[in-house]
Amino acid sequence: MQADNSNDDRARLERDLAHLRQEHRDLDDAILALEHLGSPDKLQIQRLKKKKLLLKDEITALSDRLTPDIIA
Repeated sequence: MQADNSNDDRARLERDLAHLRQEHRDLDDAILALEHLGSPDKLQIQRLKKKKLLLKDEITALSDRLTPDIIA
């Protein structure tokens, strides 16, 4: 039973990680699109970049949870 729970947790973390990575890519596309406008909204771009950085931190934290600590 314990292994099932740990497999379910791992699968959920992997799904969450995939979702965050997709959202990160989507933000990157949105930022690029805004930057290519004739007169881009600098404040909106700044907010999107900040959100993108927060997502990157979440991605890193989830990746660390999925990767076992191995001491060399």
